Amino acid sequence: MVNVDSLEEGDVVYAAVPFHHDGSFPAVAENALLVPEGSRGVIARKGHLEENPDRTLFLVRFEDADSNLGPALGAWPEKLRAEADLN
Repeated sequence: MVNVDSLEEGDVVYAAVPFHHDGSFPAVAENALLVPEGSRGVIARKGHLEENPDRTLFLVRFEDADSNLGPALGAWPEKLRAEADLN
């Protein structure tokens, strides 16, 4: 099993949990589902928050139903997985 923290920009990841709107996008309803669990995405950036330099934060662009990449969403490693869930 691949450790998500070892992944880099351009690597494919999958949503380990559903992502809901947290207020980052003004035109989206509060708590709207942005990304269903299991959705495929690509890491656009890897970094950290200034106030928490020891914790990795990813910006991920997830595919929509038509396989188009959406806007970048912030994601902690525990909300991502490196392999598709084939169950």
